[in-house]
Amino acid sequence: MYTSDIDRTSRSAVRTAFIYLLISLFCMIFGAVYEIFSHEVYSFYMIYAFAFPLVGGTLPYLVIGLSRRKRYPGILAKNLYHAGIATLTVGSVLQGVLDIYGTTNSLIRFYWVVGAVLILIGIISYLMYPVVFER
Repeated sequence: MYTSDIDRTSRSAVRTAFIYLLISLFCMIFGAVYEIFSHEVYSFYMIYAFAFPLVGGTLPYLVIGLSRRKRYPGILAKNLYHAGIATLTVGSVLQGVLDIYGTTNSLIRFYWVVGAVLILIGIISYLMYPVVFER
């Protein structure tokens, strides 16, 4: 492999981490604005919805991009993992909206299950079929 491929993939991982950081900031601002207009009714699901893209997206991709060992996730692993993080984030926001509104919905629990399964399958796929570049 050429070193330009290694650098390009490393930049791609750092860029993905930056995008997840922007998504985290958006969730933080969205939660703050939503709770300003919620008449002082708060939900921890809405307040901490930013944690899923921050901890689950920014940190792992930053570690992958800055590590000396060049082992990157394949397209299947990336897509499954991204879908899992998105599912958990949306589930958290929807649970927060329902909490603030004062109602419940039994279908919300499927967001947690499906998000966790997607992340788990993505991690297993990454461990089984990584894209490895030798330096």
